[in-house]
Amino acid sequence: MIRHIEFLNIHNFRDVGGYATRDGKVVRWQRLYRADSLGWLAGEDLATFQALKVRTVIDLRHPFEVERAGRVPETAGLDYHNLPIEGRRWDVTAYDDRLGVSRYLADRYLEVTEDGVENLRTAVQTISRTDSAPVVIHCAAGKDRTGLLTAIVLSLVGVADQDIIDDYALTGLATERFIASWQRRHPDGARWPGFGVAPAEAMRLFLADLAARHGSIERYCTQILQVDKATIEELQNSLLSHD
Repeated sequence: MIRHIEFLNIHNFRDVGGYATRDGKVVRWQRLYRADSLGWLAGEDLATFQALKVRTVIDLRHPFEVERAGRVPETAGLDYHNLPIEGRRWDVTAYDDRLGVSRYLADRYLEVTEDGVENLRTAVQTISRTDSAPVVIHCAAGKDRTGLLTAIVLSLVGVADQDIIDDYALTGLATERFIASWQRRHPDGARWPGFGVAPAEAMRLFLADLAARHGSIERYCTQILQVDKATIEELQNSLLSHD
């Protein structure tokens, strides 16, 4: 199966299928995708997207980002949810090079798990419904907010931390194209050291810190997000193969 879906103007669109779970099952292909901004879909790219027969799009960006950069084109049968999960805006001027990009990113992700509770819950519940699939999760770059939610979903279905970390780090393959595209649109824009990058250590730190803070990622989901056991089972039934 193909993990990376090629588009002309979308740089980080990929299938989250194929990962094994601790109990021997496998995440099904063509059920859950992750991506950068879908506001650029047009022409050949839109045809490629429509061929995937996506039913549900979960857009994690702020409404002002949607207004500025556009949303996935409306098409018949497509269910669109704008569920911003970021509360505190990132202050990249506070970035400390002595701590490094990975620590800075992990700390921002932990803030999202505190600030985005309601919409994270809604997103997990939406993905869990069998009739939602195929689902695309996306934000602007497809790495931070998208990476966080993807990590939570994969953890809930039993994928090992290392596979979650490796999936997150695959964004690095799109970094060069993403930065070049951004620079064309913002020729005078300044970038901080973590712009567009997804170091594996950032996800490693985030998963460890979230589990340490709540006992486990599942306990974070059940106690903080208030996602019940039935929803987790539904998520597993929807996303996992049962061969």
